Amino acid sequence: MKSRIETILQNINDACSKSNRNFSDVKLMAVSKFHPVEEILQAYNCGLKLFGENRVQESCAKFPEILQNNTDVELHLIGSLQRNKVKNIVPLCSCIQSLDRIELAQEIQKQCEKINKKMKVLFEVHTAEDSKSGFQNIDDIKTTLDYILSLENSFLEPVGFMTMAPFTENEIEIRKSFITLRDIRDKIQKEYSDFNFTELSMGMSQDYKIAIEEGSTLVRIGTAIFGERKY
Repeated sequence: MKSRIETILQNINDACSKSNRNFSDVKLMAVSKFHPVEEILQAYNCGLKLFGENRVQESCAKFPEILQNNTDVELHLIGSLQRNKVKNIVPLCSCIQSLDRIELAQEIQKQCEKINKKMKVLFEVHTAEDSKSGFQNIDDIKTTLDYILSLENSFLEPVGFMTMAPFTENEIEIRKSFITLRDIRDKIQKEYSDFNFTELSMGMSQDYKIAIEEGSTLVRIGTAIFGERKY
């Protein structure tokens, strides 16, 4: 695992150099879904501190003890989130990357208010046909931002955007997906100066180098770190 992580970090550095960016501008997230606690701790011992999980139930089974024993570990929820699961994940994670509708924003606000916890959120945007989740248009994003602005005491902190590129070897289509997200971020930032949308979460094991070239600040890597899923 150590050698795989070193290779990824070198690839990140090379992609940053190619696009005249600083290596420190890109965060590496280890996507640990379907991988056991032992492998998460192995990745942690290799220097990784940021982890992403797709499922609330799996997160709740694996991460309470990890977070309790390693206070520098940070967990993000990156998978689709049902409203009835929000109350379970809010105490564990520091960011929900899969905010994709106003109703979910309302539920996150409700559950965060109960425990007096601020929550960073990323707006997941649908930019490719392979992915069914995510905001379908920019107007719905604006409606959700207007809701957050209307709150007298908001527990939601919008910090950026997330997307999944199509699962294809066609680099043009992959790059188009990432450019679309970046353009949406730029448009929204101009209109909503109250927020600072610095985070662009895009790029996974198969396309993270392209994503970095197109402005990604956070790459979500699973297979290239952990190998194939165990179950």
